[in-house]
Amino acid sequence: MEKIIYGVAYYYEYLPYDRLQEDIKMMKEAGINTVRIAESTWSTYEKSPGIFDFSTVEYVLDEMEKAGIDVIIGTPTYAVPNWLVELDPDVMVYRKGTGRALYGPRQSMDITNRTYLYYAERVIRKLMEVTAHRKHVIGFQIDNETKAYGTSSKNVQNDFRAYLKEKFNHDLSKLNHEFGLDYWSNRIDSWEQLPDVNGTINGSYGAEFEKFQRLLVDRFLQWQADIVAEYTQDDQFITQNFDFEWRGYSYGVQPDVNHFKAAKAITVAGCDIYHPTQDELTGMEIAFGGDSTRNLKKDNYLVLETQAQGFPAWTPFKNQLRLQAYSHLSSGANAVMYWHWHSIHNSAESYWKGLLSHDFRENDTYYESKKIGQELKALSPKLVNLKKSNRVALLVSNEALTGLKWFPIDMNAAFQSTLTYNDVVRHYYTALYQLNIEVDIVSPDHDGWSDYEILVVPALYAAPDSVYEELGRFVSRGGKLLASFKTAITNEHLKISYGGTPKNLEKVFGMTYNQFTIPTGQVLDGEIFEAAVPVRGFMEYLKPDTAKSLATYGYSQTQSASAITLNSYDYGQAVYIACMLDQMDLNHVLEWIFEKEFSYELSPYRFPIVVKKGQNDAGNTITYILNYSNQEKVVASPISGQALLEADLVQEGQILKLEPWGLEIIETTK
Repeated sequence: MEKIIYGVAYYYEYLPYDRLQEDIKMMKEAGINTVRIAESTWSTYEKSPGIFDFSTVEYVLDEMEKAGIDVIIGTPTYAVPNWLVELDPDVMVYRKGTGRALYGPRQSMDITNRTYLYYAERVIRKLMEVTAHRKHVIGFQIDNETKAYGTSSKNVQNDFRAYLKEKFNHDLSKLNHEFGLDYWSNRIDSWEQLPDVNGTINGSYGAEFEKFQRLLVDRFLQWQADIVAEYTQDDQFITQNFDFEWRGYSYGVQPDVNHFKAAKAITVAGCDIYHPTQDELTGMEIAFGGDSTRNLKKDNYLVLETQAQGFPAWTPFKNQLRLQAYSHLSSGANAVMYWHWHSIHNSAESYWKGLLSHDFRENDTYYESKKIGQELKALSPKLVNLKKSNRVALLVSNEALTGLKWFPIDMNAAFQSTLTYNDVVRHYYTALYQLNIEVDIVSPDHDGWSDYEILVVPALYAAPDSVYEELGRFVSRGGKLLASFKTAITNEHLKISYGGTPKNLEKVFGMTYNQFTIPTGQVLDGEIFEAAVPVRGFMEYLKPDTAKSLATYGYSQTQSASAITLNSYDYGQAVYIACMLDQMDLNHVLEWIFEKEFSYELSPYRFPIVVKKGQNDAGNTITYILNYSNQEKVVASPISGQALLEADLVQEGQILKLEPWGLEIIETTK
């Protein structure tokens, strides 16, 4: 791209009165150069079947073009009009446990329903006809935060049956064996006997259906992308707004979409990232979302939505909006776009506030956006297209996530649990982030996932044998592998290994185990620790063979069991951490292993100071120094170069003062 996209979602259709000219004036003052429109108002554009009115879209396009503001068009297919449901009630999604959805919320349709697809294609084509040729339309967003929405109607299950027939080459005995269907008399002897997946107790069968539902998303997005591509110009992109597991903010790997597979449909990766702010702002969600989305296409990406003010707990403190914007750019984003420009006066998201509040007047957040806009206008040529080259990767897996949903890590006899796959992923990501170890987030479903010096693998519970074998080859040829508990347990169908654990990796890790438990006061001792540290959540009893034991359980009943092992295997090394620890203790373990065993030169900085680097279009190094703290921080510059925000030269080691929630950016010429 030629510039950083600094923008907002803009909903002219939601405004209480026509203030487009005033909004454009304020956008220009704030340096807003792009708006995203149209993705949520199908019923406005097609009030009844076949009667189209895109006058509001064309009006906004006309005025944005006059103002020199670019536009991203969203296809309006993720919220269906009521008349479509009246035509065919089966347009509404049928879900496990709740049945047919009632009309009202967005994202409540069956993305496989033929009626829905017919009318969705028609409105997409009509919208493309009035937008694709426009001068300032730079790209298209297909749908929005797309998922299968739990669809499990009869037509979907019929398609699932066909999928299984193909997968198992029409061999029912193989399906019965792989899924263990003899258990509780679930065995089937004809394809017509396949049980309703909504009632299954078989984790293999249920998890395979969830994988199939993710495949439906891949197909749906490719279908939309193919339609849009018929109209696009060579310089227009196609993107999708991927989101993450939601815990009141963007948290972890999305359970319902395999981003790495779904992204094949688009030309530029996009996402939304929401996060705690005020005293809870850490930048971690920004970094996690960026490190993941950047690797979907191995290129720069677009943050199509992030918060301006958001809910009351997200109203940013002074300097935070600016820090957040540059945090996205430091991970390789080429766009920072707020959801949204104005705060909505009706309906569900009235208090998810935009850059402007309900009174449309200037406010402190808007004033800060003006500062960001002015800086980006000047610095964009130096900051756009930041390329990162990381030596460390964090491996994530939708199949492992689903497997540990069906078979939770710390499940007890009451079938209760608290520890999830994403908890473990974020536990390890947090340690790397706080140690200033920059990573790529990669997937076994994406080429090149093992092309790194160090792989960190949290809770890879389920995978095909080929993935475990590639991990072994990675270590054999000199790679450094660090894995957590619950790694290499089952194959891709959740069949637990009967040949030893970790599956196919016993020699690589130089140990095995066959017992595990939920800790009740256990601690760790060993050369890594100055004093014993507590074990949390889950623990496995490791039995080293060729591996060196770095820590054991210091508890009378478990003293003979190892908790952390290190093994040399051919040209590489493999570390296994068999238990959950407090965050600071895990940070210490990773710091010790990276520095002493993996010979990785760690940054001298620790969170709340975060340092991120990359190369710009000129081949110069761009270094971001970010202060996620409400206190002024004094740091030594990690590098010599031009301080872009202070417009001054700095020398390596020179003292820099970062104000609360402040930052500096240094460009070092090649």
